Amino acid sequence: MPRENASIRMSDVVSRLCAIRADITTLDVDAIVNAANAELFPGGGVDGAIRKAAGPEMDEDLARIGWCQPGTAVITPGYRLPARWAIATVAPIYSGAAGEEGVFVGCYESSLKLADDRGIATIAFPCIGTGIYGWPGELAARLAFDAVVAHLHACAKQTLVTFCCFSDADRARYAALIDSRR
Repeated sequence: MPRENASIRMSDVVSRLCAIRADITTLDVDAIVNAANAELFPGGGVDGAIRKAAGPEMDEDLARIGWCQPGTAVITPGYRLPARWAIATVAPIYSGAAGEEGVFVGCYESSLKLADDRGIATIAFPCIGTGIYGWPGELAARLAFDAVVAHLHACAKQTLVTFCCFSDADRARYAALIDSRR
């Protein structure tokens, strides 16, 4: 990732982060991120909610794309979502194996790279991988937070990155991470 401005201060980075408890399908941001499966088949949880809100056109686009390697991301229009774009990324299934964390971090790096390429300024991430893929909440939050902070240090394109959480416990994890950098 090219360094746009190596001197972005931590206070500037933290001012572009927030943690909320909300339904990601209702957020009026440039892009939301979807926790998908590698085959890009319709799923449950966040994926099911996003696809239902977006409409069948998203299913058609993802079927045409057909595959997303874990740690990478693909992008489609948001269709009926308030968000203009939807970025689908695939976490590895958690096992604690060597290299797994790097693939997990790739979900955030790849999503943010697509956001940069499309000029996306506001983006919301769900708690990727913490459902049926088994990532422990604390570990997933720390890895996600660190990946986003590293990106924001190097790039000023995103004016707001939202960690959109389903539970109060997840929101509290991200809020504590943000507060620890103030």
